[in-house]
Amino acid sequence: MRRFARAFSIWVAACVMGVFVSAPAMAAEVKASRIVAIGGSVTEIVYALGEEGRLVGRDSTSVYPPEALKLPDTGYIRALSPEGVLSLNPDLILMLDGAGPPPALDALKAAGVPIVTIPEGFDHKAIVNKIDAVGAALGVQEKSKALAAKVDAALGKAVALSATKDRKSRVLFVLSPREGRLMAGGGHTQADGIITMAGAENVFSGVEGYKPISDEAVIAAAPDVILMMTGAGDHAASDDEVLALPAIAETPAGKANRIVRMDGMYLLGFGPRTADAIVALHEALYSNRKPGE
Repeated sequence: MRRFARAFSIWVAACVMGVFVSAPAMAAEVKASRIVAIGGSVTEIVYALGEEGRLVGRDSTSVYPPEALKLPDTGYIRALSPEGVLSLNPDLILMLDGAGPPPALDALKAAGVPIVTIPEGFDHKAIVNKIDAVGAALGVQEKSKALAAKVDAALGKAVALSATKDRKSRVLFVLSPREGRLMAGGGHTQADGIITMAGAENVFSGVEGYKPISDEAVIAAAPDVILMMTGAGDHAASDDEVLALPAIAETPAGKANRIVRMDGMYLLGFGPRTADAIVALHEALYSNRKPGE
């Protein structure tokens, strides 16, 4: 999705911590009926639990399922409008860790609306923990227990199936090529997490976060595949433009014209669909097929 990819390309700095109310504490309260969900995976989990009727708003990364797009948009997760959120008269804000900016969070906290921050993470356990936390916040622990068990099993199967290759594909995740210089996904990122779970190797796992990478470093890393998001905006670089970059052209991926693109929220959301994303990415990395073919 273009909106998600544009928004995600902004979110390359460290996340901002902001826990205001714990999910278990909220479970003991009266169930909220006017909820604003902040964070694409949080919104997906609410829908997967069948509790979408309680949602009155979402952030701009909440693009799945398509029905969520009918909800009022309160802005990008890292650039929230407190006025927009509060105008929806919520009785609970369900927020993925990393939301902001801090002044917006301060304004929301000052308004007295309960806020539950859902922990973020980029591995199997983190996804299950998200589901448990959302279920506790919504007071539907039986539903979330069942969903968590289903997703847990699917993730275990997907990761096991992906860990069957003798030689791991070497992957370079490119967030964006800015003026010819690549912004790559390093360690402790969504990109690193999904590449690892798909049974491949992130060539820049030793670099923390999303960082600009020199041409020399790209060539030395020698990736087999370039991984990118689809729909990164009207000015996104095409496959041909990326492959023509001098650094990429010198790599095995460039010489073999190996670029894999996937929807940003599907690939990097770390929610209920991640098991399917793992399988799709694994197949794309180890074959000449595009995801979904």
